[in-house]
Amino acid sequence: MSLTFYWYPNCGTCKKAKKWLDEEGIDYKSVHIVNNPPSKDQLQSFITTSDKPAKKFFNTSGKKYRELNMKDKLKEAEEAEMLEWLASDGMLIKRPILTDGEKTTVGFKQEEFENVWSQ
Repeated sequence: MSLTFYWYPNCGTCKKAKKWLDEEGIDYKSVHIVNNPPSKDQLQSFITTSDKPAKKFFNTSGKKYRELNMKDKLKEAEEAEMLEWLASDGMLIKRPILTDGEKTTVGFKQEEFENVWSQ
């Protein structure tokens, strides 16, 4: 299973997730989510394989989210519009995202990681 770990190195949650992956001996490829944000197609795939709505992929505690008033914009937005916004700025994306192409987790909850990614 080839895992891709989308993260932002300054993010505390990402650091916790990375530490967990390393301690579990899980092999993954790191992608800096701000320097290399996922494309709209990749994001659509993450949404599909995570069983979570597009809204759950927004970093609601981020400065950029507040600056752009995303809370109000998301109320009326279609998924295609959300994908456009997410793909345009990696700081808008909730992180980390971990995927093997068949399943995807967004954010880090140790229990979820254990259930989904423990080998």
